[in-house]
Amino acid sequence: MTSLDPVLEVFDKDGVRLTVEDAVATVTLANAAKRNAQSPALWRALVEAGRSLPGSVRVVVLRGEGKSFSAGLDRQAFTPEGFEGEPSFLDLARGSDEELDAVIAEYQEAFTWWRRNDIVSIAAVQGHAIGAGFQLALACDLRVVAPDVQFAMRETSLGLVPDLTGTHPLVAAVGYARALEICATGRFVHADEAERIGLANLVVPAAELDGAVRDLAAALLAAPRDAVIETKALLRGAQERTYEDQRVAERAAQARRLRDLAGLSE
Repeated sequence: MTSLDPVLEVFDKDGVRLTVEDAVATVTLANAAKRNAQSPALWRALVEAGRSLPGSVRVVVLRGEGKSFSAGLDRQAFTPEGFEGEPSFLDLARGSDEELDAVIAEYQEAFTWWRRNDIVSIAAVQGHAIGAGFQLALACDLRVVAPDVQFAMRETSLGLVPDLTGTHPLVAAVGYARALEICATGRFVHADEAERIGLANLVVPAAELDGAVRDLAAALLAAPRDAVIETKALLRGAQERTYEDQRVAERAAQARRLRDLAGLSE
């Protein structure tokens, strides 16, 4: 990525803007007036963003405009009427188990594609990252945060659970006991603690947030793409594999790399 690379705006809809500059895509939550509060329409736009990535993209940056990354689910969701054209929480509760499961699974799709092995995703987080906002930051591989960041999982205090794929990466990052404490109390996790317990890879001054993310993206792009893809796949699978199975996976991945470097891959 250089200053000469053109920036292509792929789309801008429902509070989500996708731009691409060479091998780096940027997904921007673009409703600063509402602190980038989330809705089903925004989640569908995030799914579309993932499906719209050109094959040349290797790094995806997720950022929020304004003072907050995302303050979580739009409060309109908790009104009896909910969002226009969408089932309200009451409507969802009245549906069958199969219908309710299908709707939640559709919502979750906005949070899953960031883990794809062919990309590395970076969340640039400032201000509030609450509930769905916290889970969206957790959906990314890496998190660079500003000193004013405030992570919080408030679902439990509302009588709900975090259901937008955030529980798995949270436990992976901080461990079961701390994850339970964070979720059950709904307390804020600030920048220093986030870095100390593994939620944040880096804390930088707010004015340097975008620059630090650009530098990190450039560092990620310096390594050969296939080596990064294989490494990410190995690390993602390590939690589910036994030690011996991980050794086997490492050998198989290295064999593929060696054959590729020798020009012997099929």
